[in-house]
Amino acid sequence: MRGLAKAFKALGDGKRLQVVRLLSGGPLCVCDLATEVGAKQPLLSFHLKTLRDAGLVVPARKGKWIFYSLNEEAMGDLAEALASWREASGQAAWQAQAACCPEPVAKEER
Repeated sequence: MRGLAKAFKALGDGKRLQVVRLLSGGPLCVCDLATEVGAKQPLLSFHLKTLRDAGLVVPARKGKWIFYSLNEEAMGDLAEALASWREASGQAAWQAQAACCPEPVAKEER
């Protein structure tokens, strides 16, 4: 759970969400990310470090350039967690309603 909390915290910033959205299309160079996100290099570096520390992105050096890509395993873990919580939430709501609420009475039966 700690890893998920760190990942969700890292995604709690609009610029970082934008970086993740951009990287969903494939690896991008830092200079391309800076242009697309509209952030100067120091600010973008901070956001990329936060995403890297959370395990969401992976850097790869190609010559003098650094390309970032999504960590597919980490993104899969996030998607799986959200899907399971969504499913559990639906079941919990149904169980709560079944346990404490009477069946709705049709209008004509009143």
